[in-house]
Amino acid sequence: MKTTPEHNARIAKMTFASVYPHYVAKVESKGRTKEELHQIIEWLTGFDSKKLQELIDEKVTFETFFERANLNPNASLITGVICGYRIEEIENPLTRQARYLDKLVDELAKGRKMEKILRQ
Repeated sequence: MKTTPEHNARIAKMTFASVYPHYVAKVESKGRTKEELHQIIEWLTGFDSKKLQELIDEKVTFETFFERANLNPNASLITGVICGYRIEEIENPLTRQARYLDKLVDELAKGRKMEKILRQ
């Protein structure tokens, strides 16, 4: 399934702060912790908990969030289907990065071991 320009624009304009509480709720409802969530976000983006809170307070868009991120060189190892899209086939870099994050959160919520999630 190909992403549309409208879909890509919607992701770019969404604020990280609007999605973050859903990430927390998803992982905590499955018995994982906010600290584990922060660990996978830091692995992907380089943002520690303090920087993450600053970005949330600033209400940055996903576009700004990923522009400021120092993406992990192993991020391209994140593959599979999320939200109906095969990650490795998403052409728009920002949409692909947002789906990387969605996939990591999903794997955490499903109980996958941290070393597998962090592609070690």
